[in-house]
Amino acid sequence: MRAVKSWLSCSLAAVVLVAIAATLAPQNVEGGLHWREVKKGSMRVRLVALVWAHPRSSFFANQEVFIAEKEFSPGELSLVKLVYGFLPYQPRLSEYGFDYSIVHEVRAVRDPSCDETLFRMMTSDRDGSPLNFKYSPDSPLSDLQKRHSPLPCYLTSADDYTKALHQPAGAPTR
Repeated sequence: MRAVKSWLSCSLAAVVLVAIAATLAPQNVEGGLHWREVKKGSMRVRLVALVWAHPRSSFFANQEVFIAEKEFSPGELSLVKLVYGFLPYQPRLSEYGFDYSIVHEVRAVRDPSCDETLFRMMTSDRDGSPLNFKYSPDSPLSDLQKRHSPLPCYLTSADDYTKALHQPAGAPTR
């Protein structure tokens, strides 16, 4: 009988301790994540010029940097810097069609940290010599030298490439 009483008192004490701990503990546990979730949005672009492309690597990620015209709404276009990343087994963006008449649909994220002026993009960091842009055929913008405002930068990758549509420059886009 004495053993049963001590067992009951120990069990009762344990239940009381658990109840007290449950009432004092925070109800919702919040994660301590301090970065924001990156939201990629769909966009339609026409490639104006190839600024720079890594020599293709067999082991590491590769990159192409373009000046592109982003379509905000039908008839409303703006120049942007487009950074396209791809792995060795994935095609370059320029392989989908480096022609102004092709509209590329991609999912991209805006990255203000890589905004850059055209003047800055034209100067090479390696040896100080100017870079020569490779302009796409039929691009109405064949000389970007006179533009001095920073271009908004968008990052995309081969995984976020949707499709290429052949649309002459004067044709409606949808």
